[in-house]
Amino acid sequence: MAPGNLTWVTEFILMGITDLPELQVPFFVFLVIYGLTVVGNLGTIILTSVDSRLQTPMYFFLRHLAIINLGNSTTIAPKMLVNFLVKKKTISYYCCAAQLGGFLVFVVAEIFILATMAYDRYVAICNPLLYMVVVSRQICLLLVSLTYLFSLSTALTVSSCVFSVSYCSSNVINHFYCDNVPLLALSCSDTYIPETAVFTFSGINLFFSMIIVLISYFNIILAILRIQSSKGRQKAFSTCASHMMAVTVFYGTLLFMYLQPRTNHSLDTDKMASVFYTLLIPMLNPLIYSLRNNDVKNALKRFLNNPCKSLKLM
Repeated sequence: MAPGNLTWVTEFILMGITDLPELQVPFFVFLVIYGLTVVGNLGTIILTSVDSRLQTPMYFFLRHLAIINLGNSTTIAPKMLVNFLVKKKTISYYCCAAQLGGFLVFVVAEIFILATMAYDRYVAICNPLLYMVVVSRQICLLLVSLTYLFSLSTALTVSSCVFSVSYCSSNVINHFYCDNVPLLALSCSDTYIPETAVFTFSGINLFFSMIIVLISYFNIILAILRIQSSKGRQKAFSTCASHMMAVTVFYGTLLFMYLQPRTNHSLDTDKMASVFYTLLIPMLNPLIYSLRNNDVKNALKRFLNNPCKSLKLM
């Protein structure tokens, strides 16, 4: 993946989140965050798989969001936690490439699975009688398959561009994982093509997914305003409130990170934003979708009352 005789770097050193002692977060905090992420997302995957009342398109997409969140966090957190405990915070060249590729797969997949969930909520509220026809199981499988396929192709393209340049001087990455911006800052060759690829893919992915989300919610809001009773409006709004919250937090963080002007671009700011969408958001999403959702809470109660019977259905 790294051609040419100029590529001397065989491993990178990850600096971590910050060099400032007063801003260092204890190892235990991140261990708890990752533990809650694993428990919350695995719980969502299991509940939406075994409970017969959660076999609808909305929970099908929620299951895949949990898979993506778990994958995203697992790509980053274990290595970061290990680096808390060792003096030499190194990562091999090819492990760094694999980490970047894995991160890109899951972050792009999350962008489009959230857009798909917005479309699902639009159909559920604006065309409830046709919901199970328009969002059939075949359509759900197709949308999820396209999401994974596109995210994989994006990850392979961008990571190949990033690792096509030469790294032959400094190998100290000013980050807590292998991300494209701090990696390209280390290159000793021309980075115009990979920088253009990163910017282009980021912009296109955010633009098209946000267009889907905005159009969906524009029509959802219009449909809710047409509902005569306040109770009906409240019920319709509650069906998409959790998703709106998740979308706002995730897209807001990405827009803040990737679309800020280059003159104001700060890697330290990027690291703080990265902590949010690689570690905190995967932990928060299961809470957002469960605490506001009676179906999920009732499914959890049924599972806890008779876990053996539920697991036999998997």
